[in-house]
Amino acid sequence: MRLIYTLILFLLSSSILLAQTVLEYDLKEGDVFTVQQNAEQVIVQDVDGATHELTNSLNGVLEFRVLEEKEDSYQIALTFKDLNLKMISSIQGELMNVKAKEVSEDAMQSQIFNSLLNTPVELTLSKTGDILKVVGGDSLVAKMANASGIEDGFSKNLMKKSLEKEFGSEALSNNYKQMTFIYTTERVNIGDTWQNEYTGKLNARNTWSLIEITDTEALIRGKAEITMSVTEAVTTMALTGTQDTEIKTDRASGFISMMTVKGESKGISKMPQMSDQDIPTTIKSTITYQLIKE
Repeated sequence: MRLIYTLILFLLSSSILLAQTVLEYDLKEGDVFTVQQNAEQVIVQDVDGATHELTNSLNGVLEFRVLEEKEDSYQIALTFKDLNLKMISSIQGELMNVKAKEVSEDAMQSQIFNSLLNTPVELTLSKTGDILKVVGGDSLVAKMANASGIEDGFSKNLMKKSLEKEFGSEALSNNYKQMTFIYTTERVNIGDTWQNEYTGKLNARNTWSLIEITDTEALIRGKAEITMSVTEAVTTMALTGTQDTEIKTDRASGFISMMTVKGESKGISKMPQMSDQDIPTTIKSTITYQLIKE
């Protein structure tokens, strides 16, 4: 009888192990993934009973090209193929509308963002999607600053400092972990959860769940506690909130085929011109990444 129980337990544990799988990136040198990114961020500030709403819209095309496959990581060239930015204020109207592919001699911003296109930076991606290192961001920032046409050294350095917060090596690493850092080293089954965290302007403590898995696709959902900390010359922000993510990934490569990230955070912002008074602030954002199949 004891032998029968032992055999049953062995069979049960074996079936559980067979059902579990390792979710990770499995990329090959020469692989190319082209992703359409769309993002909308709505910032609402309440100032002395009046509401100011700022809407930031971004869409672009990113190319991820696998340069080298290593034992536990990959070298990848990340290239911006297109980038469009729009900023609208409920009080001041349109503040920015830049299409990187449409260069105008009279529009410095278009020249700056056009210089961003087709200039790869190199990142090191772990099997779990953690971006371990980015090389080339600082050179990219210098190229963008030079494209501005500004000759005054002090003014150019100020511009570099501003651009580094979005396009410097550290900023690019932090920004795109949201898209790539989704896996665990542990074997998982449907219903299992795991956690990770990334930092930057947006800090996120993520809890991921494997919802569904087939031979070709995995469905993963994530919930995160987020904090946002922004320090600029014109404003500072400190907010906390939550973020919900839904991802479909390709089982063969581990790369996303679709990803939607929705977040909401609340807190305060301060501006020097308003004597640094606490301004109640809410930010809602939606970001989508869609793999473009050639």
